[in-house]
Amino acid sequence: MARRIGILLFPRLTQLDMTGPYEVLARLPNTTVELIARTLEPVTTDRGMQIVPTTTYADCPPLDVVMVPGGPGQQDLMEDEETLGFLRKQAAQAQFVTSVCTGSLVLGAAGLLKGKRATCHWNALEHLRPLGAIPVSEKVVIDGNIVTGAGVASGIDFALRLAAILESEQVAREIQLQIEYDPAPPFNSGSPKTAAREMVDRVRARGAQLSEARKTVVARVGKKLGV
Repeated sequence: MARRIGILLFPRLTQLDMTGPYEVLARLPNTTVELIARTLEPVTTDRGMQIVPTTTYADCPPLDVVMVPGGPGQQDLMEDEETLGFLRKQAAQAQFVTSVCTGSLVLGAAGLLKGKRATCHWNALEHLRPLGAIPVSEKVVIDGNIVTGAGVASGIDFALRLAAILESEQVAREIQLQIEYDPAPPFNSGSPKTAAREMVDRVRARGAQLSEARKTVVARVGKKLGV
């Protein structure tokens, strides 16, 4: 039977969290990638792109891999019982439960990260702990059948690591060559570990309002989870 991977869609997701992994995972042999949303209506991302789902929560078949991307809309999902219930149901029989960026906070809200090592976008990593997870500042973190990727562009690294697990390192290497993923960034500022401190502070300040709102939701959800 064909391997079935499902990626969650929701309003105000960050499209590269989803499209980077999609580009890799859809190239795996004998694999179907579903884009899952509440309805089949186009979903608008945080930057205005519209993406059309292929199936709904109600019609989605059992998945071998479930993946949650991140983005500002992630906060709404953390208290959305329909979404959380869908994730719990799929996770109960999936081979791997995965996320990119702040999608890991949604997995945490579903109670799927308790006691698990996980990563997230660097500016939201601290929010994993109140959900029962163990925050790890790495690009890709694997703990049992939980695979999480850090922020946005890290989704490609995440998907290649997952492809190697699902198929083989050889297949993952060939996909990396096909998509010419040969990172050579023009600036050495893609991580708080390498960017100048004042730049990190400026970027953090720009996202302060979102971070505070996220912190409030995380605290409320963590309390509900009994963490």
